[in-house]
Amino acid sequence: MKVLLTGILGYIGAFMGEALQEAHHRVTGLDTGYYARSVLYDKRRAAPSVIHKDIRRVTEEDVTGYDAVLHLGELSNDPLGQLDPTLTHQINHAGSVGLAKLCKKAGVPRFIYSSSCSVYGTGNGEFKDEQSPVSPQTAYAECKARVEREVAELADDRFSPTFLRNATAFGLAPHFRFDLVLNNLSGLAATTGEIRMSSDGSPWRPLVHVRDICRAFVCALEAPREAVHNQVFNVGDTKENYRVREVAEIVAQAFPGCKIATGNGDKDSRSYRVSFDKIRQALPGFACAMTALDGARELKDIFDRIHLTRELFEHRAFIRLKQIRHLLATSQIDHQLFWN
Repeated sequence: MKVLLTGILGYIGAFMGEALQEAHHRVTGLDTGYYARSVLYDKRRAAPSVIHKDIRRVTEEDVTGYDAVLHLGELSNDPLGQLDPTLTHQINHAGSVGLAKLCKKAGVPRFIYSSSCSVYGTGNGEFKDEQSPVSPQTAYAECKARVEREVAELADDRFSPTFLRNATAFGLAPHFRFDLVLNNLSGLAATTGEIRMSSDGSPWRPLVHVRDICRAFVCALEAPREAVHNQVFNVGDTKENYRVREVAEIVAQAFPGCKIATGNGDKDSRSYRVSFDKIRQALPGFACAMTALDGARELKDIFDRIHLTRELFEHRAFIRLKQIRHLLATSQIDHQLFWN
């Protein structure tokens, strides 16, 4: 298929471009480029061509002729979303719905949206499935829920959206992030010898390796239309639900000799366990290959190889909120996050 992948220079997107190419799809990327330099470990991969453009400025001409659009290109994570919630809604909500409408108008038959299990928000330890009510706790999660709802209303015989609610990502990727729980705790272990949680460690999080997210998207893209038409799928493995303190214990297994410490921050209101039965049943070609422990060990190996330092671990390139604040402070982007 001829595929347009937005957010191709992001944490998931850089791997997604490779996965699509390996599956013999013809891929073009689209990305505004905020995180283009977030390379921690470079294996010199052959990357798809990239259109450098903000999704708010995409035109019908940009999306015409594609068999599918895979949409990852939003402001990612809760802290960044809270920097300016109104702007987050303009980009992540209005921008994404606008992109879907352009795709439908241009005759793009498939639209796969990268959503998030963060839409579930809170729970009492019960497993959330795709039929569970959503309870977003942040602007980022609220936008995901609204995009799902409004793009679903566009579905018809010619336009088929699919919504993939990813668990919290982890693992090595071409464009890396340290502001994800397992990656962050692993970085702390490698550079400080202490695995310090920011909360009391009680909140639940489902985890999924970045490569497994990419496998899910490829499976959804290649699935028969009737199997995925206007459907929501949680992406992950039910066995990979952990309390944050359990994630810390997993990291400690991969980084021997590190001690675990509880944070002094406010209790995190976001806590949810998620069932991933539906995707296994609907997409029999999909199964997660990597556990949280596999991911922590993978990171330990890479951190040892590159001699990860505290300075590199804390560098803005690998932390979404820090990077955007830097681009704003240096007037490289304006207050609407457009490049100057």
